[in-house]
Amino acid sequence: MYLSYGAALGGLPTEITDNFDIIGFDPRGVGRSDPVKCISDTDQDANFAAPPDPVSQAQFDSFVALNKKIVQGCGQKYGDELVTFSTNQAAHDMDAIRAAVGDPKMTYLGFSYGTLLGATYAQQTPTNIRAMVLDGAIDPKQTYVQGSESQAKGFERAFTNFAAWCKATAAKCPIAPDARKAVTDAMAAADKNPVPYSDGRKATSGWIFLSVISSLYTESSWTALAGAVAALKAGNAKGIFTLADQYAERKPDGSYSNLFDANLAVNCADTKDVPSVEEIRKLQGEWRAKYPLFGASLAVGMLSCSLWPGERDPYPAGPATGAPPIVVVGTTGDPATPYENTADLANMLGVGHVLTWEGEGHTAYPSTACIVKAVDDYLINLQVPQDGLRCPAK
Repeated sequence: MYLSYGAALGGLPTEITDNFDIIGFDPRGVGRSDPVKCISDTDQDANFAAPPDPVSQAQFDSFVALNKKIVQGCGQKYGDELVTFSTNQAAHDMDAIRAAVGDPKMTYLGFSYGTLLGATYAQQTPTNIRAMVLDGAIDPKQTYVQGSESQAKGFERAFTNFAAWCKATAAKCPIAPDARKAVTDAMAAADKNPVPYSDGRKATSGWIFLSVISSLYTESSWTALAGAVAALKAGNAKGIFTLADQYAERKPDGSYSNLFDANLAVNCADTKDVPSVEEIRKLQGEWRAKYPLFGASLAVGMLSCSLWPGERDPYPAGPATGAPPIVVVGTTGDPATPYENTADLANMLGVGHVLTWEGEGHTAYPSTACIVKAVDDYLINLQVPQDGLRCPAK
């Protein structure tokens, strides 16, 4: 079985590891696959520390300048190679791996970005698939702007769920009863007087925002976020930076992995019809009104690909004609790949079957027994889950 990067081999059920030889791989530029590295640690720090919603023109212009510096550095280092990091190319690599190991057909389990890899592969070489599970769906039909707005909506919904949990379980949440106000107040206070941290950084609104993003990927991190925000008010920034650095893959010595370098190279190679800087500035205000905490940040987050110096190699967005049934798994509270994408991807492929987890966090397998049974039965025995199957949160 082939596993998209980012999935933990140790987290797979024994039924899977007993029945399959697991092949994990790094797409081009990711991890140990000749990793893309073109963003300095200093620029990474500056990017994460910057206001997530640069309201004034001076703040916005400063953020544009930082993005220009970052993408120009990538262009100077990699030049014409930038286009080769696209998802379209990585999916062709997957079939080369399949052929190299002698598998007549591929059994594939892809999470998050791995769903885009899987969907692209399914359109390129549909008859080379034995079984495929895509968990945490990206919708290839969405434009770059639509995808960014979808994430803004997903994170806003997940944060609302966190705030509701906080109010309902105040004993576990020191920022109850109004967690949203506590977080926005903390960010506003940080813009005026950020709390210093032991390593010399200050807990700006950007770092606080990153800690919120980090905590929404798993429901188990909600308690940590509430504690971090409460501690920050008391002058202790450790919890904020623990969450933020975990997400950013920032090491204690101040260095970063190449996670965000590779993410930038892949996403920007994939994009087409990118908005202009002026259009992004307009969307920033519009999305702020629709998604108060996350909209503006997701809008300005498009600046890097808008300014990207490399050529584009967009992935396909059509049916996987000739492929077997493909199981598309969605989580109702997923912040990063919103649940709505699940049916959209399944319908686009034409052979998709939706499996739903009524839970929180990013991706579902192997979170509960219901999801595990449905996915394992399909991967091992090719038993497609019953139509409309919904697995409870617990």
